[in-house]
Amino acid sequence: MHLAAALLSLCASAQALAEACVVHTQAEHLDVQVCQQNISIPQQLFHDGFCEPNLPGQKVTVQYVEQCPQGAFGVCSGAHVDNMPYRQDIHYYGVASDAAYLRPFCEQKSQGKWLIPGLR
Repeated sequence: MHLAAALLSLCASAQALAEACVVHTQAEHLDVQVCQQNISIPQQLFHDGFCEPNLPGQKVTVQYVEQCPQGAFGVCSGAHVDNMPYRQDIHYYGVASDAAYLRPFCEQKSQGKWLIPGLR
């Protein structure tokens, strides 16, 4: 019985880390959608801070999902969060040419690895 309880507990904790949020921001001449897949950010901090951007003058919608949807043109895998020991995967949707500045930011500033979904 103790083994079953331990396995359920382990599964529940793994599910708690399998979380993501899709953030869609809109303003005049701006329409951006990203998905942040949590790797090591404490759950409450992820929900209350990382998935709730403060972007004055922009309409922001946030949808919590178990994992990021397909269709991203690029992913910054293992992106490091400034001044914190946390990591996340950031999926970018929309204009693929934005990769020209997102990739260097990912690799240099965020210390992540740029991935193109569908390529191995």
